[in-house]
Amino acid sequence: MRFGCCGSLVAQNPDKTGVEIVEKIAQYGYDYIELPLAEMMELSDADFAALCKRVERSGIRCEACNNFFPGRIRLTGPDVDEQAIRAYYAKALERAATLGVKSIVFGSAGAKRVPEGFDMDRAYQQVVQVTRETGEAAAKYGITIVIEPVRMPDCNIINTFAEGVQLAKTVGLDNVKVLIDFYHMVCEKENPEVLRKYGKEYLRHVHFSYPSIPEIDGVRDPDNIRTIFEGELHRRGWWRTFPSCREEWDYTDFIQALKDCGYQGRVSLEAPVTDFDRQAQEALAFMKAEL
Repeated sequence: MRFGCCGSLVAQNPDKTGVEIVEKIAQYGYDYIELPLAEMMELSDADFAALCKRVERSGIRCEACNNFFPGRIRLTGPDVDEQAIRAYYAKALERAATLGVKSIVFGSAGAKRVPEGFDMDRAYQQVVQVTRETGEAAAKYGITIVIEPVRMPDCNIINTFAEGVQLAKTVGLDNVKVLIDFYHMVCEKENPEVLRKYGKEYLRHVHFSYPSIPEIDGVRDPDNIRTIFEGELHRRGWWRTFPSCREEWDYTDFIQALKDCGYQGRVSLEAPVTDFDRQAQEALAFMKAEL
C-alpha cells in the first residue's frame, strides 16, 4: 500500500490547501500528499504554479485530490447551472493533471446535498450525470474519479459504500470507482463485509482516521451524532483524528476486509489533529504495521 496525508483538515495557512505539510510528511516517510482541489481552484495561476513547485521540491507527489467541488457550485436541486459546472471541472481537471494527480475524490457533500423538498430521484439523476461527465473528462488525463460516500447529515445522498458502488455501476465507466472512508463507514454503521463483496472490483482509494465517537449518557453510538454536522462536531471536540493504536478503537474487521479484498492502493489520513508532528508520525507507524 501507499500511505498519504490530506492537507485540507490540517491546513494552517490562509490558502487552506495544507500544502505546508508536504516537506514534513516527506521527511516522515509518507508516499504522497492529498490536496483539496476546490481550495487549489481559488489560487491565482502564479500561486498555483508556486504550489506545484513546492510539491515537486518535496520529493513526493500529489497523487490524489479531495474536495472536488466547492459548496457554492450546486450539483443537485433546481439551481444547477450545467455550464458553470462544466467550466469548473474542466479547469479543475487541468490543474489536477498538472500536479500529476491519479485519483480525484468526489464527495463534495455541500455541493451534492439535496435541497429540502427537491425530488430525490431527480437529484440522483443529476449526480449520475455529473459523475459520468467528470469521469469522461478525467479519462483524457488518465485520472480516476473515486466516489466518496459521506455520512448523514453532512450529505443526504450516497451515504454508504454500497450506494457508491451502485452509482459507479450506473455511470458505467472504467475510471469511475469508489472510496471507503472509515469514519463515514462507522457513522453509517455499514458492515465491512461490503468491502469483501465489492472491494476487488470497485475500491480504489481509502480515507482513514480514528472515529473518536463521543460517549453520551454512557454509550458510544454513532446514532447519537447522526443529526450533528461535522463543523459542530469539530467545535465540540467530538470529531475524528489520526489513528495511533488498536487500543483506541476496534479496527480489526475493517483492516481484515481490506486485506481480504486484496486492496493494495492508496490510504490517506483525513482528519484534524492537535499535534501534527507527533500524530502524523504515530499514525504512519500504525498504518505500516497494521495495513
